[in-house]
Amino acid sequence: MKETIRRLCLISLATLSVFSAVPAADWPFWGNTPSRNMVSSETGLPDSFNPGRYKGNTDEIDMATTKNVKWVVKLGSQAYGNPTVAGGKVFVGTNNESPRDPKIKGDRGVVMCFDEKTGKFLWQLTVPKLGTGKVSDWEYLGICSSPAVDGNRVYIVTNRCEAMCLDTEGMANGNDGPFKDEGQYMAGPGKPPIPVGPQDADIIWVFDMRAELGVFPHNITSCAPLVFGDKVVVVTSNGVDWTHTNIPNPRAPTLCMLDKHTGKLLGEEASGISARTLHSNWSSATHGRVNGRDVIFFGGGDGFCYAFDGQETKYEDGIHILKELWRFDCNPPHYRVKNGKPLKYATPEGPSEVIATPVFYKGRIYVPIGQDPEHGEGLGNFVCLDAATGKPLWQNDKIMRSLSTPAILDDMLFVADYSGFVYCMDTETGKIYWKYDTKSHIWGSPLVADGKVYIGTEDGDFVILAASKTMKEIAKIDMRSPVYSSPVVANGTLFVATPTHLYAIAKMEAPK
Repeated sequence: MKETIRRLCLISLATLSVFSAVPAADWPFWGNTPSRNMVSSETGLPDSFNPGRYKGNTDEIDMATTKNVKWVVKLGSQAYGNPTVAGGKVFVGTNNESPRDPKIKGDRGVVMCFDEKTGKFLWQLTVPKLGTGKVSDWEYLGICSSPAVDGNRVYIVTNRCEAMCLDTEGMANGNDGPFKDEGQYMAGPGKPPIPVGPQDADIIWVFDMRAELGVFPHNITSCAPLVFGDKVVVVTSNGVDWTHTNIPNPRAPTLCMLDKHTGKLLGEEASGISARTLHSNWSSATHGRVNGRDVIFFGGGDGFCYAFDGQETKYEDGIHILKELWRFDCNPPHYRVKNGKPLKYATPEGPSEVIATPVFYKGRIYVPIGQDPEHGEGLGNFVCLDAATGKPLWQNDKIMRSLSTPAILDDMLFVADYSGFVYCMDTETGKIYWKYDTKSHIWGSPLVADGKVYIGTEDGDFVILAASKTMKEIAKIDMRSPVYSSPVVANGTLFVATPTHLYAIAKMEAPK
């Protein structure tokens, strides 16, 4: 159970969209653009690399034993939040088991900021635990949110079920914004404030989803914030309690929309998703322009995919509500009911929620269903929906349960399932061109870049495949540690995280 819940933090499951013709660019948040399509136009990436070996009995990587590795940094003991890269900095969530500040001790959620070129540590955010244990803030999970960078601001969700805005420069350029109690925040409620220094985070604003929305996060709060226009959308992780049968607040929203400048609540979901939630809400929201309007797409913990109006809310009983445009049950009917009897959740043939992030591509939405891997392997389904109406265009139930956000390039769709298969499918019909067996479970999502598909496995294999309709294995690299997160690429460098280290990988000239 412990390992499973830890790894679920990774799965704000996610994404990128095709860049413009620029060969190198930042990767500012999970998915790089709001469409959440895990594809980059970068070229010149390595076909292989060697992650190196440890120095003796230490946890330090011997750089002399690496190949095509620019730098490696030590994270905590468990790091499940995917990195983002922007403005010359790399941001990643982890825990406090490799403390950077002797004043900050014990179990905490942490966001670290590094220099993109050198890996030099710049600053960190440290977040006290809720004290609820495994129920809502699982021990040593750290911060599982993938940060979103917009200009000089960083948006995250914390292990305390907060949406938060930070200054990209940390305290090095002073204490900006209205929030001035960073020392007290780092210490925790009722404790003496911790002295604040230049390597600490500068908090701009905090929105407490438990206090403001009545949210009960299940196990951990995890999502990748979505930023578009002047808005930021976050998922609340509202779910069941320790019994796994009771939902403490079935009326709490599963996602909300905030003003990115102030943190003011602009709207919340009120479609009854929480009351129907099977386990929790760990997906992330997606944005697309449909018929000239901003639309928010969301995969719910009830197994439905939703579309909400991203421009206007309706005001009812003192609440600004996100207007639901459509919903579609991503579970085939026989996953819900068989022989006239409802099928139980967490059984191989039963219904699943959506944990992957929906991808918006050419006016369509693509998303699979999946479950907490602790429930084991089981039946899955992949759906393609009309983004304007929610009408199903095709479905493919050959894929098993999946946590993986798809990547789409030139109408070829690449996706993985928990059972360890990587698929190449046709975006128009759902036809499977090929299926590659990694012989391991897969938690993360594929990245497509430079004509290649990059993906890691639970057994620690980092697999590189050809991004084509013909299956070809290019390389299989032993990371000597599980790869639960998804790789990202920025400015000619591939970033791959294990639970304990972050690697910056690029073609390196041999020493002369």
